[in-house]
Amino acid sequence: MLLLTLSALLFFFLLPGPSKQQFPRPCITTEALRSKQCCPLWAGDSSACGALSGRGSCEDVVVSELRNGPQYPFSGVDDRERWPLVFYNRTCRCAGNFMGFDCGGCRFGYTGEQCLQQRPRVRRNVLHLSEAERHKFISYLNLAKNTVSLDYVMVTGTYREMDNGSRPMFSNVSVYDLFVWLHYYVSRAALLGGPNNVWEDADFGHWAPGFLPWHRVFLLLWEQHIQKLTGDEEFAVPYWDWRDARDCQVCTDELMGGRSPLDPKLISPGSVFSSWKVICSLAPEYNIRGVLCDGTAEGPLLRNPGNHDRGFSSRLPTWADVEFTVSLPDYDTGAMDRTANMSFRNTLEGFGDPVTGLGSSRELHMHASLHVFMNGSMSSVQGSANDPIFILHHAFVDSIYERWLRRHQPPRTQFPQENAPIGHNDGYFMVPFLPLHRNGDYFISSKELGYDYAYLLEPGELSATVRQNLFILSIILPQ
Repeated sequence: MLLLTLSALLFFFLLPGPSKQQFPRPCITTEALRSKQCCPLWAGDSSACGALSGRGSCEDVVVSELRNGPQYPFSGVDDRERWPLVFYNRTCRCAGNFMGFDCGGCRFGYTGEQCLQQRPRVRRNVLHLSEAERHKFISYLNLAKNTVSLDYVMVTGTYREMDNGSRPMFSNVSVYDLFVWLHYYVSRAALLGGPNNVWEDADFGHWAPGFLPWHRVFLLLWEQHIQKLTGDEEFAVPYWDWRDARDCQVCTDELMGGRSPLDPKLISPGSVFSSWKVICSLAPEYNIRGVLCDGTAEGPLLRNPGNHDRGFSSRLPTWADVEFTVSLPDYDTGAMDRTANMSFRNTLEGFGDPVTGLGSSRELHMHASLHVFMNGSMSSVQGSANDPIFILHHAFVDSIYERWLRRHQPPRTQFPQENAPIGHNDGYFMVPFLPLHRNGDYFISSKELGYDYAYLLEPGELSATVRQNLFILSIILPQ
């Protein structure tokens, strides 16, 4: 135990920080917003993007001009259009395996001073973790919830409300709530100006091809932030394998919190999550007022698993549902939205029927059925990441995406180049991440990104990974 603690501390002090995303503090000044430039100085050599050390350079952002689908009929009304040009048209472009808004970190799967060392991790079933591992995971979640991010803030107004950058509108946010906000911001309604004037059928991260790549990057970044916050470079996101589950197996006080005996909608007072407050969970209210979430606490975390409206979802996904979904050969089809038939993406996301493969299903299935089943904070798209079960759930969804990629080995060209709903073409930069990530760049195996899933490992792979990690530790801490 002492060995692991010392190694974690050494990693914390010796390794470069992880990649960064929107909105980094150096880029929220009036000067940065008016100049539309986000090219911070890297602390290692005090040059923009670490240019003097060959880490990167400040470059013009070139966005894809290929056509979007017809689902979004506007142009020039939303800050997320042609991301990130409304805010920044120059950002750091990192070289080699360097990554981050200042090129101060490493690309996913790499570590070391020059980001040349590969660092594979294995994500494991949360129900298979030891008692000590579960306790550590819960402690990490609570630490993130209660630690204000020193590097990032959330935006609380539109660029127009900021008088084109003259009046910055940002707010502090905790490390955990930063990711709640990211999920809210990508899925919020488009504000068309004034109260009750919104376009709700706009989602830059859901119900279209970018759903799986966007959430893959979300989890990778969340994983990195936990590693940096705790100094635990070995941390990997766990998952909940919910195939054939009949109830919320992770809803216990030892894990994500049981049900309160005083109110079935609340978390048991025996769980640390009973004290959590949610943010960005009142989408209808924001739409009526025509405003963005400002990060104000909006009440306790809510959850009432199984007591949901069965008209929306009558059952949790089965093993057979998953197998059928993975068997579908086409990543996406048709209009590449909720109507898509025989689409792997649409079926996994939940609007495709996992028995027939037909889109526009009356009920929500697969990924979406878990959100409905939780019947609380998780059941709101914009506010769903408030519940830490979100992390476990999406890690397993990502593992199904990984199974499909390995089984079908699709070429990059199978990811739609154009005509997908706005935000979802291959070349579209994911909203609202900085550094920039294109959807199609994550249409690849997780192995290329430095991680795997325990249940997908070939015989002997897990033990080989353990041996490699022990070898690294022996170098860092020789006897």
